[in-house]
Amino acid sequence: MAINILKGQWKQLRGSIKERWGELTNDEIDQAAGEAQQLVGLLQEKYGYTKQKAEDEVAQFLNEQS
Repeated sequence: MAINILKGQWKQLRGSIKERWGELTNDEIDQAAGEAQQLVGLLQEKYGYTKQKAEDEVAQFLNEQS
């Protein structure tokens, strides 16, 4: 269900994503386009998170949004 939130409300969530992970550029956020795994990959790249840490961060973010 949380993944559907990400896809369905991507435009509304872009600002919250930028606030939470300020190192991500608008272009990078646009490239992710609601795909959770894409966002996970970006977090790994920009923040040096492990895959599990990035997945946990995205899951926590989505839970806070629902």
